[in-house]
Amino acid sequence: MAMTLTADFQEKKQHGSVLFPFNIYPCTIPRDFPAVALHWHTSMELIYVKRGRGQVQVGERAMAAEAGDLFVVPPGTLHALRGMDGERMEYENIIFNVDFLGAGAADICAQQYLVPLAAGRLALPTRLSPGQAEYAAVIAPLTDAEDLCRERAPGYELGVKADMLRLLFLLMRMHTGPIPKESASTARLKAVLQKIEAEYAQQLTVEQAAASCGCSTSHFMRWFKQMTGSSFVTYLNDRRLAAAAERLRKSSDAVLTIAGDVGFESLSNFNHQFRKRYGMTPREYRQSF
Repeated sequence: MAMTLTADFQEKKQHGSVLFPFNIYPCTIPRDFPAVALHWHTSMELIYVKRGRGQVQVGERAMAAEAGDLFVVPPGTLHALRGMDGERMEYENIIFNVDFLGAGAADICAQQYLVPLAAGRLALPTRLSPGQAEYAAVIAPLTDAEDLCRERAPGYELGVKADMLRLLFLLMRMHTGPIPKESASTARLKAVLQKIEAEYAQQLTVEQAAASCGCSTSHFMRWFKQMTGSSFVTYLNDRRLAAAAERLRKSSDAVLTIAGDVGFESLSNFNHQFRKRYGMTPREYRQSF
């Protein structure tokens, strides 16, 4: 389900370069991280499962993910990835800015297809799996783009752009139905997630989160778990731990400093929660990268 979200919950990471906003990220759950929490961004994202099994959520729909599956995440769409007990999922995130395809051009392609895609008004299939009639045709340009990015021969950027346009064309041919309207629960969830993203480093309580969307605490806790698959406290701690893990990978800041900055009042509790989530201490996690 395509969703237009406010900037408070927007991921603002630059993917690729300014002139070539396209990148492929190989990832493994749980080796790299246990899960990817619900989030959104203005870029187009493709999640291509290479090996193993896991779970992918697009909009409100959570789906089992198998090797070979391709999930399509249009700009502005909430999405998340989770592992399964005892399972490992290796996948690629293919992320690119729609402007890269020519959304700023004054032609019919931009007007009728690319601009609506960037605005979340273009219906696309959510999932393709091996065995579907269109699967091989859609995967072919994706595989070619992978090869081009690996080899980086002169002019590879043109080839990647052509491949993504071809892939988008094929996806559009598969799905011509209307985009479902956003539900009241989805709109309410966005408000809560915006609050978490803005305030996770503070002492945010479940009562405050429930009040932000006009719910009683007991109803809020049941509803939040139904919508996200985890309790509010677990989700909040996971967001804090994800922020801490990124700091551990990218900075030399002291563990105590990081723990406080992401919202943990106690270093011992931070260490306990981090080890429980990542299977190692913060120090060991930093050393592994």
